[in-house]
Amino acid sequence: MTARQMPSGFSRKDSSRNLTHALVDALSESIYSCAIRPGDKLPSEAKIMAEYGVSRTVVREAITSLQAAGLIETRHGIGSFVRAVPGHFEFQVDRAAILTVRDVLDMLDLRISLETEAAAFAAARRTEKQIEDMRQALDSFKANVDSVERTVQPDFHFHLQIAYATGNRYFADIMTHLGTNTIPRTRVNEHQSPESRIEYLSMVNREHENIFEAILRRDPEGARSAMRAHLVSSRERLRRAHDLAIDGTNSEGKAPYKPQSVPTL
Repeated sequence: MTARQMPSGFSRKDSSRNLTHALVDALSESIYSCAIRPGDKLPSEAKIMAEYGVSRTVVREAITSLQAAGLIETRHGIGSFVRAVPGHFEFQVDRAAILTVRDVLDMLDLRISLETEAAAFAAARRTEKQIEDMRQALDSFKANVDSVERTVQPDFHFHLQIAYATGNRYFADIMTHLGTNTIPRTRVNEHQSPESRIEYLSMVNREHENIFEAILRRDPEGARSAMRAHLVSSRERLRRAHDLAIDGTNSEGKAPYKPQSVPTL
């Protein structure tokens, strides 16, 4: 809310208590819509006063209320910051426990349910800045398509930016909490050629691009379908690689299998 109108039904003639409630609602909406992201610093008291046309007392009372709600924390002498995970939201997955192939396959089932809808929301709600952030992540992935390790962070960053673009901070909270530990790992023969790995990572990048294009053109159904296709493909690639690892041979049953981790987000 810039320049900014307070929520409907409130005016500057209302009591201080009502203005405080209105300001809490406005700032909370900015937090929950990810306009202000976890870890971001809130604007200064003076800036909030100017933007919303309220007194310093109203701003301080609103900040106190947001602290009590667990949405922000204040660091003395520095400012107030949006909490990474609100105090009332306790989604817990032990990231250290996401180790086995079975664990990652199960997490992919969760992500298919979560991220297909996130992609649809993102297509309907994304901002131009969020599109720029997604594009930057994809460009970084493509620039490092010859390296397994260097594609992990841009891969995760792309999915995280989609979560932010939903305008619902809980999508982003869950993705942030899960982190890169849920990036599935296939097992490939250690003698696989660099060309084959580049071809494989290029395929993953094309899947990302399909998701991005649907979000760019504001196509929720297209984004939902592209994300589902991408994550289902990731799950099935991992499942096949896991079966190969257990069998110990390649698809022809000839060469010994030697595993090496490769991300397949």
